[in-house]
Amino acid sequence: MTTPFDSAHPGRISLPEAPAYPAAVPFPSPRCPDETIPPPPPYPGSATPSEAAHPAGKPEQQSGSEKRAPQEGLGRRGRVHLAKRQRGIDATAVGQLLLQLPSFLAGLVIVATLSHLLFPGMGWLGVLLWLASGAMAFHRPTERALARHLLHLRHPTPGELNRLEPLWREVTARTGVEGRAYELWIEDSDHLNALAAAVHIVGITRFSLERLSDGQLAAVLAHELGHHVRGHAWSLILGQWYAVPGRFAWAAVRRLIRLVTVVGCGRMSFWAAVLLLAVGAIVLAVAWEYWFLTLTLVAAPYLLAAVTRRTELRADHHAVAAGFGPMLAEVLHLMQAAEREGGHATGSALSGCGKTAAIDPGTAARGGRRSLSGKLLSSHPDYYTRLHHLAPYLERR
Repeated sequence: MTTPFDSAHPGRISLPEAPAYPAAVPFPSPRCPDETIPPPPPYPGSATPSEAAHPAGKPEQQSGSEKRAPQEGLGRRGRVHLAKRQRGIDATAVGQLLLQLPSFLAGLVIVATLSHLLFPGMGWLGVLLWLASGAMAFHRPTERALARHLLHLRHPTPGELNRLEPLWREVTARTGVEGRAYELWIEDSDHLNALAAAVHIVGITRFSLERLSDGQLAAVLAHELGHHVRGHAWSLILGQWYAVPGRFAWAAVRRLIRLVTVVGCGRMSFWAAVLLLAVGAIVLAVAWEYWFLTLTLVAAPYLLAAVTRRTELRADHHAVAAGFGPMLAEVLHLMQAAEREGGHATGSALSGCGKTAAIDPGTAARGGRRSLSGKLLSSHPDYYTRLHHLAPYLERR
């Protein structure tokens, strides 16, 4: 909630006090009494555990042997009405697809060239196979393999599943989404983070599962679900899938340049310099001939990062519309305070295969402030920006 807030702000930001608004459904307070992260500012309408358990003000008589269910305080529903359209695609998802078109075209040229060189007369078959391979991004077994081996996610334990399933049912019921269409995975990480991976996977870190209250955890899940239902996750993974040939080609060029540089420091420096000049001349000639494509490839990462930051605000809106605005604001305050203290504030970047919309890949743990290009390439808005965009929705509620 890829899901990111990449920039740290110097000094302490004074945020205006949130106006009074009712909480849609009261949730218990944080579960861990030894919480090391500074608590967020109190939001009006956030109910205490006793208020959540007894909204009418009359405590329920319970015997000492009875135990409170971990999901107590969640809104209980009768019939759940599923939305007719389970998925959609908004303007930001369309923007992601369009901005990754140059990478797709570059990959198409590379695949077509290699196919004609390796299989003369049958080059078209390699191109068709590469185009059809994009369907693998929507293949469940392929998604699970990528989640396990590339994103280092795992299936939740029975205890973790008992904690997550009631919250996930609440989140999907409020939004009219069929929750069984998605899978909940766990990342063994000490960072406060979550992500919408591939097309059907919602990941949450073990640290978030242990430290967040039920309401805060539900708000994070609602944010990640927003990435899925609005098309942010599948549009990004599809673009990344078709960009793989271009990335491999660029990596090969960089290795060649590095090799020539290393050889140039030895005895054959003259011939190495000649080879380097020849390769550089070819690259410059191609870049000049197709200047419009070169300019697009250079500008596309910055434009794509700007659109991706907008997807985070759209996912926040999705969580607010489901009634989790106050809890999401609390999570953002927790992450903002943790980043200032240099604690557990960093998450996974958006560069992983299918990994998108992480809640917070901050920079505090890496130390220092980022450069201007780092800010422009950030996949997430900063905390203040997200809280600023949350304020109007919370005021209306």
